[in-house]
Amino acid sequence: MNDFYWFGVLVGVNAFILFLLTANVSRLRLKYNISLGDGGNKPLMAAIRTHANAVEQIPIYCLLILAMTYQHPSSKIVPTFVIAFTVARLCHAYGMLYQVFIMRRVGAAATYLLQLMAIAALLLHLIF
Repeated sequence: MNDFYWFGVLVGVNAFILFLLTANVSRLRLKYNISLGDGGNKPLMAAIRTHANAVEQIPIYCLLILAMTYQHPSSKIVPTFVIAFTVARLCHAYGMLYQVFIMRRVGAAATYLLQLMAIAALLLHLIF
């Protein structure tokens, strides 16, 4: 496996998650005949917000993992971060779309924690 394998997994799988979230928004727009905004439709509001949250979180994490990959960290840290982040994003999306608050909370908390851990790992490697 080359150094960028897990970065590729992160980008590929999370891009697919974003694609599915985008398709879900489009599906609901067609279903409820809403072309702009959310029309006050709660399922569409949730779908739009779920997609937006993923767009807010995924790109910066991909950049963090890319930077870490260039630093050649231990062989287990990047795969662990990639898998945990992807599971966190799936939990968050499920919780948002199906109104399972605990899943949304766990997904959001894990996302934030993993971002902080990746930031810390990146900066500590630069300093030491």
